[in-house]
Amino acid sequence: MNKELVVGLVSISDRASTGVYEDKGIPALQEWLASALTTPWRAETRLIADDRPGIEQTLIDLVDNAGCHLVLTTGGTGPALRDVTPEATLAVADKEMPGFGEEMRRISLNFVPTAILSRQVAVIRRQALIINLPGQPKSIKETLEGVRTADGTVSHVGIFAAVPYCIDLIGGPYAETNPAVIKAFRPKSAIRPPQG
Repeated sequence: MNKELVVGLVSISDRASTGVYEDKGIPALQEWLASALTTPWRAETRLIADDRPGIEQTLIDLVDNAGCHLVLTTGGTGPALRDVTPEATLAVADKEMPGFGEEMRRISLNFVPTAILSRQVAVIRRQALIINLPGQPKSIKETLEGVRTADGTVSHVGIFAAVPYCIDLIGGPYAETNPAVIKAFRPKSAIRPPQG
């Protein structure tokens, strides 16, 4: 029996957190995860302002107290003065995982030249992988799932292909995905038979 994967979903926005407009980040993440994950999971959601101490405290709380294995943030990764999500993420990290940020920018560059302005990072804190995602629902999906050609073939694999194995390596539950959405990649030696 697979242990339940606990996923923290954090939307970082001054305006959405004060009710000026509706947050679209958390619903987009929940919808995508529901289509992608085939093993048991549950979300811990937080809608917070662009405030570095608040972001740091939220990430610490989700990992240390709520027991999240994966934390996905959305928003606050650009060059604007209020964009402090990467700084807050790095401040609570045990290890940095630079490949995720590099790949997210590479995926986004398929769509917009301004992807080079993104400062998204990924880190490990204790038993959790924390990833800063873009702010727009369309960009979130592209980053996680990858780039598809007109006929639906994947031309550029999304970052989520590497997430389940990373969670394995840091002691989290074995997560499986729907290959029609994103195929989780593991070395042959790390693949377990399907759970009945």
